[in-house]
Amino acid sequence: MPDSGIVKYLVKLRFEVDGVVERADVIGAIFGQTEGLFGPEMNLNELQKSWKVGRIEINLESKNDRTKGEVIIPMSTDVGTAALIAAAVESVDKVGPCSARFMVGEIEDVRAVKRKQIVDRAKVIVREWSSKTSSEGENFVKDVTESTKRARVINYGLENLPAGPGVYSSELVYLVEGRADVVLFLRAGIENVVALEGTSVPDSIIELGKKKRLVAVLDGDRGGDLIEKELAQVVRVEKVYRAPAGKEVEDLTPIDVINMLRPERSEMPSQARRERNGERPPARAQEEADEPVVAKTKELYPNLNGTLEAVLLDQGLQEIGRFPISELVQKMEGAGGAQFLIFDGIVTQRLVQTAAKVGIKGVIGHRTGELNEIPDEMRIGTFRDLGLE
Repeated sequence: MPDSGIVKYLVKLRFEVDGVVERADVIGAIFGQTEGLFGPEMNLNELQKSWKVGRIEINLESKNDRTKGEVIIPMSTDVGTAALIAAAVESVDKVGPCSARFMVGEIEDVRAVKRKQIVDRAKVIVREWSSKTSSEGENFVKDVTESTKRARVINYGLENLPAGPGVYSSELVYLVEGRADVVLFLRAGIENVVALEGTSVPDSIIELGKKKRLVAVLDGDRGGDLIEKELAQVVRVEKVYRAPAGKEVEDLTPIDVINMLRPERSEMPSQARRERNGERPPARAQEEADEPVVAKTKELYPNLNGTLEAVLLDQGLQEIGRFPISELVQKMEGAGGAQFLIFDGIVTQRLVQTAAKVGIKGVIGHRTGELNEIPDEMRIGTFRDLGLE
């Protein structure tokens, strides 16, 4: 048979012969009894020379003095010529000295088969592509979902100090005063934290300081002052952050903690010192600047909570897009003029990085994951911070 690329049709016939014959007998009968029926140009020999007919296949079986089988003729002609050849072969009534009957089974359109194969392959390609796209979305949802799994407080050292699991794996460890502070850090997605549990620095913390970088986060009261002095005497602490004057760390929100621990800030200036310098307290000023966004978030919240959807707002707080959070990264990258993102999900580091790239200045979600870096120009909040949960 010639290359299947030039075959258009397969003419298939069944035959029965009253006697035992061989393949050569059947071939001879077909060529001999069809020769000259419709002129020399329609002879099978001539059609084979011009590659319009391929090699004829004969499958047969002899049993009980009878032979049955099938003839397959590949053709690259038009369907009319294929049908004419089929009818000519069907007219063969003898194979050798034996009576024979040939019957057309079908004329198979090879191109139709190829088209079906192509369509079937196209379906597979689409499924694979769709699966890949879906998986990317699912991975993003998984990324968001994983961030909701809050780490548990563990015990560290011989003193069984309350700590987060990141105390073992992270090169940087935050020192806080008590268990409630550790719980707050875990809520903020920060797991590399351990509590001192008193004004006396435990031996485990002294040993920890020999292997890890330490940063202290202390209350803004006299107890915090005493612990800061004690730490300075027995262990190397790179930075000391303090809660606002008169406040304890556990009084802060997770977002307050995240904003406090930005790398470029070595300490939190007190409100009194700012007022002496004629500066407006930054928290109050920022709250006033954020009021329209807060109001818009409270407006959106009832129809957004529990939907796993995201809303993009422009500078004027007009809605410019609403879509499932599985499409969030893709939609953000294609959105022009987006300034704020309000969504029913978890604020992750990956999300913050993508939002920063497209110029988003504010992100509000249900909760925050572990955020190691927040751009200076970006504000991050949660529904809980706004009193919505």
